[in-house]
Amino acid sequence: MLIGHYTLSLVLVSIMVAILASYTTLDLAGRIASAKGRAMLLWIGGGALSLGIGIWSMHFIGMLAFRLSIDLGFDVALTLLSLLVAVLSSGFALWLVSHRHVPLLHILFGALAMGIGISTMHYTGMAALRMQPGIDYDPTLFGASLLIAFTASGAALWIALRLRRETPYIRLQRGGAAVVMGFAIVGMHYTGMAAANFPEGSFCGAAADGLRTDGLDKLVLVTSLAVLTITLLTSVLDARLEARTAKLARSLSDANRELTQLALHDTLTGLPNRILLADRIEQAMRKVDSQGGLFALMFMDLDGFKPVNDAFGHHVGDQLLRDVAARMRENFHRHDTLARIGGDEFVLLVELGEIDDATTVASRQVALVSKPFTVQDHDLQVTVSIGISLYPGNGRTQQELLMNADAAMYHAKSAGKNGYSFFDASMNTNARNQLQLLQDLRAGVRDRQFCLHYQPKFAADSGKAIGAEALVRWNHPDQGLLMPDKFIGLAEKTGLIIPLGEWVLDEACRQMRVWYDAGYTHWRIAVNLSALQFGHAGLVAAVAHALSTHGLSANCLTLEITETTAMHDADSSMMVLQQLADMGVDLSIDDFGTGYSSLMYLKRLPANELKIDRGFVRDLERDSDDAAIVSAIVALGRALNLRIVAEGVETASQRSFLTQLGCHSLQGYLLGHPLPADRFMTDISAAQKRVSENTL
Repeated sequence: MLIGHYTLSLVLVSIMVAILASYTTLDLAGRIASAKGRAMLLWIGGGALSLGIGIWSMHFIGMLAFRLSIDLGFDVALTLLSLLVAVLSSGFALWLVSHRHVPLLHILFGALAMGIGISTMHYTGMAALRMQPGIDYDPTLFGASLLIAFTASGAALWIALRLRRETPYIRLQRGGAAVVMGFAIVGMHYTGMAAANFPEGSFCGAAADGLRTDGLDKLVLVTSLAVLTITLLTSVLDARLEARTAKLARSLSDANRELTQLALHDTLTGLPNRILLADRIEQAMRKVDSQGGLFALMFMDLDGFKPVNDAFGHHVGDQLLRDVAARMRENFHRHDTLARIGGDEFVLLVELGEIDDATTVASRQVALVSKPFTVQDHDLQVTVSIGISLYPGNGRTQQELLMNADAAMYHAKSAGKNGYSFFDASMNTNARNQLQLLQDLRAGVRDRQFCLHYQPKFAADSGKAIGAEALVRWNHPDQGLLMPDKFIGLAEKTGLIIPLGEWVLDEACRQMRVWYDAGYTHWRIAVNLSALQFGHAGLVAAVAHALSTHGLSANCLTLEITETTAMHDADSSMMVLQQLADMGVDLSIDDFGTGYSSLMYLKRLPANELKIDRGFVRDLERDSDDAAIVSAIVALGRALNLRIVAEGVETASQRSFLTQLGCHSLQGYLLGHPLPADRFMTDISAAQKRVSENTL
């Protein structure tokens, strides 16, 4: 019997190739598990080719490591057949691990098929020697090699299935498993080689016309290593690309979630916003239409929030809104929706079992909000007014439901606030009237439908006219002449007061120019500024433009602002007032005594005049407290070197009392009503005549 031996270096190389092939198998199993569709098929096909070459190379290098005392060669056809068997076996293994769930029975069947494939590859490769006489195999070792092939295949499948998911330290685990698998495969090969017996006098039939062994080991080694390395690198790079893609996808998903959150939720409170509320209302309407039932839409507006915001600043106001939202949110069901739609306005969408449930919910919200809030060491108190509309019954669209709930909320406010009101059809009429008035007001500002009436001012001591106060009126095309109380509030709420106020300022200066040219150079024209106008960035420029346009000196104009407006943001007010004062414009503090006075700021304000509110003047003859207040205001004004103007003078005794106190000028119905410019001078003459007669 011929005795063979092994080249140790090639044995070691075969072991390394087996380990590398095993690691590549495990890595490809992970790639295939994460791939889908065509990509998975490509990975299986490419992986089968590279793994088949790798396993076959280990087998072939192991055979090249075997040396006999005779020349050896390999039949080309049988050698290629053994390579094909290796590729098909590898493809079957990769296909099996591509399934999401692989039962134990399938693993055992796969192990049997793979074991047969690997054994077939090995013994086909041995047959490629075409030994004469044929190789004699030891039955025990032959059976052991088949058992090892089956066991190694089963272990390889089980390990590949367990390690195909990307987890922490997965590459280290695959490396350890690859070593075990590699030695198992090598063990099968060398056990099969050990089973082969070569009788004395045998010769290799493929030595003459087959593949010669000279240098073949190097070619096979280089080729197999190149294929396995390329496959492994491709897998690793693809895994990294997939990881980066997945990370990018997660980032995009997170960004989309954040954008959706921002688009559909209020940034301050985190509650649904108007857009999401609209969608929820539509869903609720469809549910009621298809399944029956009812729901309520509650429009909630905080009472007393603006004074808190003005007094303590926006940062406190914002925190208060967050606390109110949190308190409301804790007290309704999961399937209800609480939304903030702007400012201090909230809307609650509530599914109801019966109509009376709406009363219970609304009462609970009123009670919750009315409890004190502690914000940055401030104990704050606000209440809520709630308007309720029901579906079905109070509207056919979400717009109608919201509008009707809004109308009911305003009714609750007018009824005393801190309560709730169900919508009634009569409220809609008022809401429509307000909406129509707003549309008319926009048209009125655009078409200059306004005019000025002038109420004269007189010197208290001499009774001579010293100027006038300009008061705006609206020549409404349908309703006739409207007083300011009908439209000024709406103009301020919508911002129309800015263009309207600029027109009033310009028109008053134009009329003052007419009187100035007529010889009344000592007169002043007074114009009221609203809080919104006073806070507008273009105020100073608008005043300068009006004076320049009509060629008036600044001391011909008196601007009246309320005490509350001046004290709202005292530091900012000081800057604006100082700019106006530097121009030479007279400044008057209107309605003095009715707001939140601060003597510290008052003495710093560059004002020229204090105007006593008509509320104190009206009851001078009957209320000693009002007389005392007026006396104190006059004394304060004189101490600060300010002119004192009293408005609302309607009786001779009031005129006499105010004159004796030391008021500088007076105005009121006793002296003159507001009139258009063309009737103004006639009325002044009559008023001065009345003053003279009363003096006598």
